[in-house]
Amino acid sequence: MKKYLLAPGPTPVPEKILQVMAEPMVHHRTPAFKEKVGKAIEGLKYIFQTKNDVLIFSSSGSGAMEGAISNVLNPGDKAIIIRGGKFGERWGEIAEKFGVQPLYIDIEWGTAVDPADVEKLLKENPDVKGVYTQLTETSTCSVQPVKELGEIVSKTDTLLVIDAISGLGGQEFYMDDWKVDICVAGSQKGLMLPPGHAYAAVSEKAWKVIDECKQPNYYFDWKKYRKKLATNTDPFTGSVLHVKGLLVAIDMIKERGLENMFYQYRVLGKAVRAAAEALGLEVYAHPSCDVATAVKVPESVDGLALVKILRDKYGFTIAGGQAPIKGKIFRIAHMGYIEMFDIISVISALEIVLHELGWEFKWGAGLTAAQEIFAKEYKF
Repeated sequence: MKKYLLAPGPTPVPEKILQVMAEPMVHHRTPAFKEKVGKAIEGLKYIFQTKNDVLIFSSSGSGAMEGAISNVLNPGDKAIIIRGGKFGERWGEIAEKFGVQPLYIDIEWGTAVDPADVEKLLKENPDVKGVYTQLTETSTCSVQPVKELGEIVSKTDTLLVIDAISGLGGQEFYMDDWKVDICVAGSQKGLMLPPGHAYAAVSEKAWKVIDECKQPNYYFDWKKYRKKLATNTDPFTGSVLHVKGLLVAIDMIKERGLENMFYQYRVLGKAVRAAAEALGLEVYAHPSCDVATAVKVPESVDGLALVKILRDKYGFTIAGGQAPIKGKIFRIAHMGYIEMFDIISVISALEIVLHELGWEFKWGAGLTAAQEIFAKEYKF
């Protein structure tokens, strides 16, 4: 059985990236490899749309999230944390672990924060060190108003810290223009790599705060990583294979162009949502992001069985819901190395499984809706 991977991370890895990662090992301190690291950092600046420093870590994206707390906030410092999904909650869990005083803005899962609420809380707490949120919340497939938040936060001494682990390279994002101070990302989503690399782009405003932070760090001491930027080296033993693969991914992204990628994923998402609605299903997140779509599971359908049958019987790996929405939604990714015919295939399989589980709809309605979108809007 052919396997299809359409979960919101890890995502499919192109063959040419796998091939270069399978080449013989090289030493991480050689001049040739240092040159590769330098090229990778410059390429990441393009993807982040920043002129700031970009740090590379051998970890999952959560390692970069931890660093964005522990290098910025001292015990007792205040931070505004927007919680509207599993990974917004993760910001809070990390902050509490490091003794930070979180000021939570809790929003309904699948929705976006009102920037006015953030502005109000900032005015009431001028000593807040950072505002933490997601670009795209992977667990709900929603998108947050980062640009608007940047306009608000940039007028203060507070830092705006963004988790773009699922959004980078797929959701429209311009770090410098949107006045973001720290943005973290991971390798296994829009960047089309296996899990194991994390990244952080850091503004000069943020470095001033980091330089004064007294929170203890060792592996995720960002000041260590910044010192090594001058020599294109890692303070520790970095993932050689990921750097080699990253260079190929950067070339692929540059060849297509970020704007074209943003457009393509937007159309893919539009097609998935049109298909869901044509099948009588309801989209979960409002506003929905461009890198993955969450769809509500009807009460008469077993959501856990839907995901399991798609994977085990038909070879399509998508994702279900997490925490309070487990079994209540399913999620289909359209980021990274996922294209039009991947979406057509998964919608076809989804129709078969929905029929098996007793959901009534017109056969082919989802496919037709998606194909109409693609015929009008998709660009090759």
